[in-house]
Amino acid sequence: MKLKTTLFGNVYQFKDVKEVLAKANELRSGDVLAGVAAASSQERVAAKQVLSEMTVADIRNNPVIAYEDDCVTRLIQDDVNETAYNQIKNWSISELREYVLSDETSVDDIAFTRKGLTSEVVAAVAKICSNADLIYGAKKMPVIKKANTTIGIPGTFSARLQPNDTRDDVQSIAAQIYEGLSFGVGDAVIGVNPVTDDVENLSRVLDTIYGVIDKFNIPTQGCVLAHVTTQIEAIRRGAPGGLIFQSICGSEKGLKEFGVELAMLAEARDV
Repeated sequence: MKLKTTLFGNVYQFKDVKEVLAKANELRSGDVLAGVAAASSQERVAAKQVLSEMTVADIRNNPVIAYEDDCVTRLIQDDVNETAYNQIKNWSISELREYVLSDETSVDDIAFTRKGLTSEVVAAVAKICSNADLIYGAKKMPVIKKANTTIGIPGTFSARLQPNDTRDDVQSIAAQIYEGLSFGVGDAVIGVNPVTDDVENLSRVLDTIYGVIDKFNIPTQGCVLAHVTTQIEAIRRGAPGGLIFQSICGSEKGLKEFGVELAMLAEARDV
């Protein structure tokens, strides 16, 4: 695996895949504050060049966080379709980008190929794409999800209605729901960010949301975006529920900051 390149007479050496991925990012203030950004635009271009020449196997075999140290890495690695992976493992990231953007590559082709990719490989391709590349490539990757409504169909647009109240006052929440519906908003979800994260409050707000949904037989779903365990308990106690929401991270350490474990997410799916 090559971690070095020469650009305009200057040699740029990177220590590992993690550093290459970080320095190939477009300039972001967060990366600068974290101390992982490229030191110059030249180093950024060099990192992109090195990244483009890496193979899919190089990146899969060198995850940002080691398999044995991180539950999210294990989940992603174990979920890779080995048949799809073996067909592309020797491709460079540049070749994978060209494949995604090729007029000869169909939606079905990408739907199969993506099963053989890890998150780092997907990120690597994105880092060497222009905005136009990302827009064009994304058109070949529809993500269609169904609950009481279907979202993600090409040519359609869905919106969340967010009737928050600083006191979780259900009358205010109901009024905001009616107002939002009058604008045609809420087909994706009617989702409230609660002030108080407890089962009783959650149940009260969910009852309010579904009081409107059921009264008018609205084809949508409601959610109160409390901690996943609070939502599970409220539903088990009889509160109505259409979706369960939880913020997640791309690492085990990040999940712990949210007080979340993979087992909780599996439990929520089963509920």
